[in-house]
Order: sequence, then C-alpha cells, then structure tokens
Amino acid sequence: MLKNQATKEDFKMLTKKKPEKSLLLRLQQKAGRAGSGRITVRHQGGGAKKIYRVVDFGQEKINIKAKVIALEYDPYRSSFIVLLEYEDNDKRYQLAPQGLKVGSEIICQDKTELKPGNRMKLKNIPVGTMVYNIEITPGRGGKMVRGAGGAAKILAHEGKYTQLEMPSTEVRQVPQECFASVGTISRPEHKYIKLGKAGKTRYRGIRPTVRGSAMNPPDHPHGGGEGKTPIGLKYPKTPWGKHALGVKTRKRRWTDKYIIQRRRKK
Repeated sequence: MLKNQATKEDFKMLTKKKPEKSLLLRLQQKAGRAGSGRITVRHQGGGAKKIYRVVDFGQEKINIKAKVIALEYDPYRSSFIVLLEYEDNDKRYQLAPQGLKVGSEIICQDKTELKPGNRMKLKNIPVGTMVYNIEITPGRGGKMVRGAGGAAKILAHEGKYTQLEMPSTEVRQVPQECFASVGTISRPEHKYIKLGKAGKTRYRGIRPTVRGSAMNPPDHPHGGGEGKTPIGLKYPKTPWGKHALGVKTRKRRWTDKYIIQRRRKK
C-alpha cells in the first residue's frame, strides 16, 4: 500500500437497514462557536450532515433479556452500535462488542454469564476479564472505555474497589458496585484507517490548520523569518502565549484519588 493511499473498510458485517427512527436526534451544528457566536474552538465547521443515534450507556433495562436485531454504523462514534429488542418490546442502541452477532441474546444483571455484551457489577467479574463501558459512580451509566477497539483489564478486587488497567496503561480503582460490560469494543481496525486525502477530513467537519511558523509575527509567536526558520523562543507557545508541547494539561479532578499508577510513557 502506498503511503498516502486511502484505507478501504469492509462493512459487509453491518445490517442493511435504515436507523431506528424513534432513536434518532438532529443535533445543531455548532462549528466550534459558543452561545455568543464567537469561535472558541478553532478549525471546526462544514462537514457532511449526520443524525445522532441515542445510545444507552447505562442499565435501565436490568434483568430483562435483549436480542440483537441489527449491527449498525454510527457517524458520531468510532465503534459500531447494536440495536437491541427487549422482551418488553422496547428497543435500544448500545455499543457493539467484538464478536456479537445478529440473533445473539444479552442481559444486564448483578451477576450473569461471562460472554460479550453482557453487563454486570465489577465485583462479580473474574480477574483477567476484559471490560468496556465502565461506570465511575454507581448508577450514573458507563463513562470510561467507549472508543473503537478499547477494553480495560480487571487486575484485582480489593475491599470496596476493583483495580482496572485502562487502554492507556493507567491503573485505577473503581467502586465494585459499578457496572461494566464484558468484552472488547468492535472495530479495532479503526486506528489504522488512512483517509488518503484532505477532502475526507473536511467531510468530518475539520477545517485546515495553518502552522504557526508559516505566519507573520503579529499572528503567532512562532511567526516571522525567512524560509524554515526556527521559532526563536525558549519553548513553543500557543497563539495566546501559553506554554505548548510537554505541558501537563490535566487539572486536578475528583477522580485523581482513584488513580493508582499513571500511564506509561511511550
């Protein structure tokens, strides 16, 4: 394959059907603008129109079996999603785990069978199991490990907490009463996809980014000079004079107390 050649994905495994109409929303495109209309996030705008699928990240349908009736594409996320039909005829979208097929049955219970898609409390999942869509606070729905190909590994159960190794290699503890889904999220090949041309980036609502060193001195701290001149500063800066590159951006959060080991540097 050529260096800049686009990657072709095979979507044959997806169900050929229109999205479930009752689970669709039309979100307003913000184009990186705040309520005042001013741009607060640069390089956003345009892109293909898309409809949001309402995905259930929690466990409202507990102790009710569900059947997988479709495997679908979601333009708002990197993984595939599954359409479930519960025994009470209610339909919900959920993240699709690797290996889950149309016709399979899954369930959410405090303790259930260990198979892809089933959801249960962390305290009842054996050590070494891969999980995704993990809660941080019991009852608040899954917040962690929701991207394509992602999975966290259960390392240990200690006291009221379960230790998890996150996809980033960070080790953190989560309350054992939290729910998590068993398996690995679908579409692991997503990170290897090459778009191949600038136009495909524009379809995604991403506008061009100009290098600071290509600008004039009034426009950027790196600007000015002839040819490919060094930036002429002690350290890289943003257009607003803040430190850039190698600077810690994580502000102190209430979840810091749950981190046992920071992620390993590459």
